[in-house]
Amino acid sequence: MNFCVVGAGAWGTAIAVHLAKNGFSATLVPRRYEHALELSTVRKNDDYLPGITFPDDLQVGCSLKPALMECDYVFFACPSHALRNTCRESALCAGSSWQLKGAIALCKGLEPETNLFAHEVMSQEMGDAMATGYLTGPSHAHDIAVGKPGAMSLGLNLEQEALNDLRDAISSSSLRIYSTNDLIGVALGSCLKNVYAIATGISDGLGFGDNARAALLTRSMNEMVSLGCRLGGRQETFFGLSGFGDLIGTCMGEWSRNRNFGLKVASGESPLAAKAEQITVVEGYGAAKCFQEKCHNIEIEMPILNEIFHILYRGKQPAKALEDLMGRKLKEER
Repeated sequence: MNFCVVGAGAWGTAIAVHLAKNGFSATLVPRRYEHALELSTVRKNDDYLPGITFPDDLQVGCSLKPALMECDYVFFACPSHALRNTCRESALCAGSSWQLKGAIALCKGLEPETNLFAHEVMSQEMGDAMATGYLTGPSHAHDIAVGKPGAMSLGLNLEQEALNDLRDAISSSSLRIYSTNDLIGVALGSCLKNVYAIATGISDGLGFGDNARAALLTRSMNEMVSLGCRLGGRQETFFGLSGFGDLIGTCMGEWSRNRNFGLKVASGESPLAAKAEQITVVEGYGAAKCFQEKCHNIEIEMPILNEIFHILYRGKQPAKALEDLMGRKLKEER
């Protein structure tokens, strides 16, 4: 197969490296022309994925059109707020591609202006005939690039045989891929866990301890399942890699930018200042607002999400948020 990865941040670079190591034709297309020239010359991406030398077979593209010309599947590794424009630009170039079968999102967030999931945005811009979906799950970019063991979910609205072929192509001896057609489930899990990672960072930063973290993750999982099933996802998806797996990985990993953002907020930094310090996008910041609006529209109760929203956007103090969470009416566990 022939793959194109659009966006050369840490995650996009790691996937491109992985695909090239798997023996497939893979082209990494940075968003900036000067970045493409730099990567072509030095054959590594020290700004976003230091210490990883590109495989000899990994190509770096300076423009989209030639990269998409013989591409079977394109991966979008841009931030969620830039996905629509990236898809629109790709759609203009895709007319010269005679075998493009699908578009796969690597970003983990909702579109801020519309609250749409990534597969909905891609379908609108790339056309309903284009298969769209996600590669998601617990995935530290460096670990994937160096070949440490891992597992992820591939969700795509493809015919089963084609989905299996793609799953098998992405899998390797170090990365096990599971396929699914539950796009809402994998989309929601991959987005919402970032909000709970911020909550975990705040909890850890305030020194609340292991008991609080365990309770927080358990109740976060309950919220994720409740909202996901309400929006049409399947319950079993949330107990898989794109739900429970990604939740644990992102909330517990020291590398997690959303958790580290929460640690800064707990230390007294304003959310805007903490966000500005990050070289990469804190997807959970925008997701908190998007999901708050979604939940308000369908009238579903999401206490942890609600408190994180008020901390990030309404200036609520974390200690007061904890007080309000702990003071809620007691009830039966379900």
